[in-house]
Amino acid sequence: MGGAVSAGEDNDELIDNLKEAQYIRTELVEQAFRAIDRADYYLEEFKDSAYKDLAWKHGNIHLSAPCIYSEVMEALDLQPGLSFLNLGSGTGYLSSMVGLILGPFGVNHGVELHSDVIEYAKQKLDFFIKTSDSFDRFEFCEPSFVTGNCLEISPDCTQYDRVYCGAGVQKEHEDYMKNLLKVGGILVMPLEEKLTKITRTGPSAWETKKILAVSFAPLIQPNHTDSGKSRLVHLPPVAVRSLQDLARIAIRGTIKKIIHQEAMSRAGNGLKNPLRFKRRRVRRRRMETIVFLDKEVFASRISSPSDDNNNSEDMEDERPEEEETKPSELKPDPPVNFLREKVLSLPLPDPLKYYLLYYREK
Repeated sequence: MGGAVSAGEDNDELIDNLKEAQYIRTELVEQAFRAIDRADYYLEEFKDSAYKDLAWKHGNIHLSAPCIYSEVMEALDLQPGLSFLNLGSGTGYLSSMVGLILGPFGVNHGVELHSDVIEYAKQKLDFFIKTSDSFDRFEFCEPSFVTGNCLEISPDCTQYDRVYCGAGVQKEHEDYMKNLLKVGGILVMPLEEKLTKITRTGPSAWETKKILAVSFAPLIQPNHTDSGKSRLVHLPPVAVRSLQDLARIAIRGTIKKIIHQEAMSRAGNGLKNPLRFKRRRVRRRRMETIVFLDKEVFASRISSPSDDNNNSEDMEDERPEEEETKPSELKPDPPVNFLREKVLSLPLPDPLKYYLLYYREK
């Protein structure tokens, strides 16, 4: 049993490996993956496995393998301001990465069957907003989660630009999923053991593309009440942001522009960007196979036996890079959160400073 890419020592190395294997192909997706540490969504006792390219499940809590999430993110073709629906939103890890790309004027909704997982997702979201330095580099579309079966969504719900389903969809539910999309929208879901991308090109027109051979645990069928009626899931209304929120977004945006201008000015005075430390990576030739883990089965790409002769060459090619970083054995200083520093230096009452920092304390 193995993942599609090598295990990383930290989140950045995991992303490096996903890029090397061409699972992450665009800058927007790379930025989102780097901004959120996968280990933050693990229980403390399981964090040693966070940077392996494997799915993780504990009770009702579940995370798909990083290579699956990266394929999903790339297939969704996310853009700022779009609306997104995550069916089986789980820990909220994927929804939070999507929220970084959608920006403050997008819509980010999730439906999750288990109420305990909803509470877990809300805790992780709150931790990210209030503590992560990465959060300040983005304007965020905060996810909203509701409890319920995603096959019981109210028929009068709004349609979405992007939809992802994190469970195997039976053929009889394909049209139900398609109808959640706006014209021009994209749906990504496991269908007939293939991760499938469906684009709605017209009111009754669709384009379908198979991405990977995968098989997830199937969608759980609704449990009807004694009266035989299903419990409809009502998604959050699409609301206009409050004046306070809009003011906060505008002020933070202005401060970021000032910081950027100051940085450009310093660079013009001959200051160079800090040295970026490189990591040694093992290159792997991709080959589709199926990896079984608990109830989830996913396609992975691992090095084929024919690569054995090439591995030594790859190792040789990477050696100078390793020797380049080895003498210093120094880690780069942690990144400075310039936005937080600038806000805290402003001549404002502390409550207003903390509001601009989403109520974070120094």
